[in-house]
Amino acid sequence: MAKCKRKRTPKSVLKLPDLEQSRSAVLNSLTSPSSQRTYDHAIREFIEWYCSEPRLAFNKTVVTRYRISLEQRHYASTTINLRLAAVRRLAYEAADCGLLSADLAAGIRRVKGAKRLGIPVGNWLTAEQGKRLLSTADSVSLRGKRDYATMAILLGCGLRRAELTALRVEDIQQREEHWVIADLVGKGGHIRTIPVPDWVKAGIDGWMGASGITAGTLLRSINKAGRIWGAGFSPKVIWGVVKEKAKVCEIPSLAPHDLRSYAECRIMPN
Repeated sequence: MAKCKRKRTPKSVLKLPDLEQSRSAVLNSLTSPSSQRTYDHAIREFIEWYCSEPRLAFNKTVVTRYRISLEQRHYASTTINLRLAAVRRLAYEAADCGLLSADLAAGIRRVKGAKRLGIPVGNWLTAEQGKRLLSTADSVSLRGKRDYATMAILLGCGLRRAELTALRVEDIQQREEHWVIADLVGKGGHIRTIPVPDWVKAGIDGWMGASGITAGTLLRSINKAGRIWGAGFSPKVIWGVVKEKAKVCEIPSLAPHDLRSYAECRIMPN
């Protein structure tokens, strides 16, 4: 964890340079790229809100007000609690750098999160919706085969976007007559082996056969001419694919992480 070498006089009101310094300290303390992206987005949103208010002290009362503002925007309790976790981490790093007093940081860490009531929110796809989503991919074009393989892996294997973009051909192995994604290093450095259903493997084989990819990164970018470009693609491409196909299927507010919650056994593609 990156620490500030020189302690400073603690403050109650943090200015933008202080907040940016603390934000950098938070990001440097995280090892997972996924966590870094999530915390960076959450902290930037808090800094924008904090700096829009007239000279607020960075304390428990202000963070409670921020939680209320998130609730008024009708964010899900999970989203609110994640944002608050990032703010608590920001306060901890600011105190560790000597920018914020330990008492104020301790108060911020005691801010209660939003209550989680009822069932988890999100889009829980039915088997029919899963079929429709897969059927939107063009089975003839190279881009269509890639999009089908992308959604099939999300639906059948439950990978995160960052895990999917980093997936290599060599990761897909046969173990005891079953196909698996072997020793996948995921969020927080956790290692797991994921079964690959036959219908997902068929989609992967269709993409590999059409693209000629036999090693390295499995999924690649495709240029406007319909040819493979580069040695991979970004998580934003996955987001675009899912949003585009969901719009065709008229499934509102569908995101890639919703496909992760989809049970493999509930889908029986034709």
